[in-house]
Amino acid sequence: MKNTVALSDLNWLEFDRRLKADNPPILLPIGSLEQHGPHSPNGSDEMTTRLIAEEVARRMNALVAPSISYGCRSVPRTGGGNHFPATTSIKGRTLSMLVRDIIRELARHGVGRIVVLDTHFENEWFVIEGIDLAMREIKMLGYTEPTVLKVRYFELLSEEVIERVYPKGFPGWALEHAGVMTTSLHLHLTPDLVDMSKAPDHGPVEFPPYDIFPYADRPGTETGCLNEPLSASAESGQLIFDQVVTELCNVIAREFN
Repeated sequence: MKNTVALSDLNWLEFDRRLKADNPPILLPIGSLEQHGPHSPNGSDEMTTRLIAEEVARRMNALVAPSISYGCRSVPRTGGGNHFPATTSIKGRTLSMLVRDIIRELARHGVGRIVVLDTHFENEWFVIEGIDLAMREIKMLGYTEPTVLKVRYFELLSEEVIERVYPKGFPGWALEHAGVMTTSLHLHLTPDLVDMSKAPDHGPVEFPPYDIFPYADRPGTETGCLNEPLSASAESGQLIFDQVVTELCNVIAREFN
């Protein structure tokens, strides 16, 4: 059988053999289907997270579960807003239940180490809720409790790398939607999906420090970007990718012993 890190590529016998022989960590990428500006693909969150997970799995003898490709809402201050075409959101409860069910099922199969790799900014608390609900049900059902590690990969970047990627100053992760980081990762990993001739050149979008409903009636970003991505480069993408993969491997090795 071809050497693969995708759980979905294995047959059940091979999965069972690897589970019993190696107890591999299972990585679960979570992204979204959300516009990422006029220059980069709508599936950016899922795509970059999955490609990072696959490289980590190759290095760590781990497996990657099929991604959760839909995220919970898009807020103007962190994602542009749900009114943009292609942005397709699910309810927070739906995301929580998906996370709960997947982790519970992995535990039922005997998986002992799970990495939940989330990227979409608005997913955060619903993913945590799903993990918490899963752990409660696993205990109630009498399954062996797995160790679950939840990571947002961009939080693994060092100050040194951030300074190199953002020589003009780091705007903060909330304003990085469709900005330098994801664009750089795409230029490194999937350059055929990026059209930098369409990248906008406006600076950070300014928002008041509060939200007003309905969202779509309020000023926000016209391009879908919350900051300009023009300073993105394949070199920055490789720098980001290499550090995130290395640091994630270190975290997995440390926390899973």
